[in-house]
Amino acid sequence: MRQSKKSAAFQKLLAIAGQLKFPPHRIAHLLDARGRHELQLPDGFPFTVSLFQYREGTITQRLTWHQRLELLMPLDGPLRERMGDLVVDLMPGDILVMDNLKPHQVLDVPGLKTRAVVITFLPECVFSPGAPPADYAFLLPFFRKVEGQPQVLRADSPLANEAHDAIGRLLECHFSGPGLHRAAGCKAWLLVLLHALIEEFRTSALDRVDILQRRERVARLKPLFDHVREHYADSIPLGEAAALCGMSKAIFGREFRKASGMTLGKYLNQIRMRHAVELLEETREPIAVIAMRLGFSDQSHFDRRFRRTFGRTPSQHRAGLRKTSVSSDSPR
Repeated sequence: MRQSKKSAAFQKLLAIAGQLKFPPHRIAHLLDARGRHELQLPDGFPFTVSLFQYREGTITQRLTWHQRLELLMPLDGPLRERMGDLVVDLMPGDILVMDNLKPHQVLDVPGLKTRAVVITFLPECVFSPGAPPADYAFLLPFFRKVEGQPQVLRADSPLANEAHDAIGRLLECHFSGPGLHRAAGCKAWLLVLLHALIEEFRTSALDRVDILQRRERVARLKPLFDHVREHYADSIPLGEAAALCGMSKAIFGREFRKASGMTLGKYLNQIRMRHAVELLEETREPIAVIAMRLGFSDQSHFDRRFRRTFGRTPSQHRAGLRKTSVSSDSPR
């Protein structure tokens, strides 16, 4: 069996992982009758890192699938993953781009004993409407696949050092505690990791075609993006949004989801929440006034939406800023 070469970055990653808990892989309670794996991700930054301990005879043995994007990396020993009809053998430090829509599972083979890192996120983490078309390139490893050929960045690849360093930094950021700074750090290192995957799996001709198609799609939707930028506090019916872009409602809905990875309502909420953070941090306006400025009918509605997005209420967000300010002003 191939022996994976442990780079300095991978050794550091193992040291970071050694400080974290890896619970047994038991996810049966998260699977529905069709095997769909439900995992609630934060609305504001739909990303998470899961840590598992895979041991022979103790792991969940059911095929599963999901719509979110996922990367899998074993840390200590070999791991065998089934994706549809394909079986992929992984060694420590190998990074598998999961074919998430195909039924998949880690196989319970004799001698199985390894920790593993699972990185999970939705496309809008790295590409959103109005973003530069080049940002979409970060998603190409997930959407540009060759049937029958797994997308694996092997531990002995020249790009493995960059990827392992990024994963180590991701673990440090993600498990450092809540806050917007944590999300910003996670996004930065996620992009570094995805860049390594882009370079490993690049097919330049296909990439250029895909990016050009994405650029054309975003250009067609630009009237809507411009409108929302100026009038984010106003609701906009689907028919009105489609008319702005010169499309039927059916075509608009399909094109918008392809360009953004989300619905129009979710995009509008994302823009409002971005402005909410700015107003809470940069003004002293009462929260009820901010809620009205953002187009919410009342403060309680705004509170619920903000909490669903960021995991805390607007008042808790402001209170956290005051504590940080007091701490930074204190004598050392």
